[in-house]
Amino acid sequence: MRITQKLAGAAVLAVLAGCSTLNSLNPFASKNKGNEPAPLVELKGSMAVRTAWKLDIGKADTYIFAPALVENTVVVAGADGAIARVEAANGRQLWRIKADTSLTAGVGSDGNMIAVGAIKGGVLTYDMDGKLLWKAQVSSEILSSPVVGQGMVVVRSVDNRIVGFDAKTGEKKWTVQRVSPPLSLRIAPGMTVIDKDVIIAQPGGKLLALNLTTGAPRWEVAVGESRGATELERVTDIGGTPVLFEKDVCAASYQGRVGCFDAATGTQKWTKQFSSDVGVAVDQRFVFAVDDKGAVSAFSREAGASAWKNDKLGYRHPSTPVSYGRAVAVGDYQGIVHFLSREDGAFLARAATDGSPINAAPLVAGSNLIFQTQSGTVTAIAVE
Repeated sequence: MRITQKLAGAAVLAVLAGCSTLNSLNPFASKNKGNEPAPLVELKGSMAVRTAWKLDIGKADTYIFAPALVENTVVVAGADGAIARVEAANGRQLWRIKADTSLTAGVGSDGNMIAVGAIKGGVLTYDMDGKLLWKAQVSSEILSSPVVGQGMVVVRSVDNRIVGFDAKTGEKKWTVQRVSPPLSLRIAPGMTVIDKDVIIAQPGGKLLALNLTTGAPRWEVAVGESRGATELERVTDIGGTPVLFEKDVCAASYQGRVGCFDAATGTQKWTKQFSSDVGVAVDQRFVFAVDDKGAVSAFSREAGASAWKNDKLGYRHPSTPVSYGRAVAVGDYQGIVHFLSREDGAFLARAATDGSPINAAPLVAGSNLIFQTQSGTVTAIAVE
């Protein structure tokens, strides 16, 4: 459980990080002693996977850095300020720079520029050759990767303030302040650019759509609804980034639901009771989600009917899933990537990275799947 508590009357965030990262600081850890990670089952691999290339970009520390795909290249970043662009097929480094400050979030890109979050609410943007374009400042720490689209750079800070900057000049164009609940997960709720809008995962289990140019609200919908007698029981934040597929946007919330909604209007298509602090994967037939106990499930994208459930990764803290070909893959707290059949959830293959947790969402880059670990290893796994 990754919890951030807002202390009433003080401008302080008490960080209570997850079991797989800062377990010693988690006061709920003692309650989870019986939840030992499931042992790895014997695997008779029926799918060939191999490591295509690896790159060390530097540790993520207590943050989550997700790689970004730009045409046939991948852009990655680490907490010490390193940013690199490499060829997706072979990992050949095109350039590598060092920001003049530590980083806390990234990478966002629209193929024309790169945006990252820096320490103490800084925003840095670069062109596609790694040249600094402009800097800006927001009100508090940035955990979510900035997004770029329609000539705008959008940043969300932990005080739930969303700011739109002009992509060319860095001028602040609009600010939207949303109310945050007393307790929220210390995760990096994502944002997705859809045409002229940006859809933002919110604390409290909501999806919010804003006009990119003006920041005007387009729609808001609850994925999860707060329930329970205590603040802890009412935590229902959305984990990961909302995923767009055709006309649907799909997401999952902690102690809430998983479901899909009309991307243009926010109208609910379907929801199911579910609890997850990581994002979902979506393909033509299924929505894949990981629950807070580590089970991986598949739901029909059209109606939400349960297709299968694999509970053999219990308490291994699987990452956001990724769907590719006949497989769906997740990384775990030991940096192991598990490939499951998208049809029935059976194990197909397994691959190792560097032994540290995979918390960032994986990325599909051609025939490779890209995983970034907390120790800073970026691994491309080829599916054959």
